Order: sequence, then structure tokens, then C-alpha cells
Amino acid sequence: MKRSLIASIFVAAAALSASAFAAPQCTTAPRSQWLTEAAMKQKVLDQGYTIKVFQVTGDCYEIYGKDKAGKNVEIYFDPTDGRIVKKKGG
Repeated sequence: MKRSLIASIFVAAAALSASAFAAPQCTTAPRSQWLTEAAMKQKVLDQGYTIKVFQVTGDCYEIYGKDKAGKNVEIYFDPTDGRIVKKKGG
């Protein structure tokens, strides 16, 4: 009984934490309207960030890198205009 209760609590907590860290919705525009990855990378660099990882996550461009102060950041961008949708760190 005790094990099943603990397992149930663990599963519920894992589900809640997974949804809390899910990628946001960045756009509903088709990919044909997105900035190219090269253009987006340049936009990010022009804002003073360094890029460690650049990837497509859902309907977002996402980076892991550092801000101007050298602090770690994780940022989700709208791929159609490059605006920041969600930022962690920095």
C-alpha cells in the first residue's frame, strides 16, 4: 500500500514538472514564414548572446548559451520575427 501511494505521488509530480518545463507555443505560422536558422543565429549573436546549442523545439527556435554577462540562459524565440517568448536564466 505504502509503495503504491509513493509511486502514485511520484508519477503525479513527474507529470506536473514535465508540463512546467514544456516548450511554449511560439508561432502558428508555417515554416515557410520562419527566419532561416542562419538568420536567426545571427540575430541572437547581434543581441549579445553566445550560442552553445541551437535547435528547433516544437514551433520555436531555442538556444542554450550565455548572455552578455556570461550567465547561462535557455531562450525560446518566435521563429518568424526573433522575439523572445520565454527565457530562463541570465
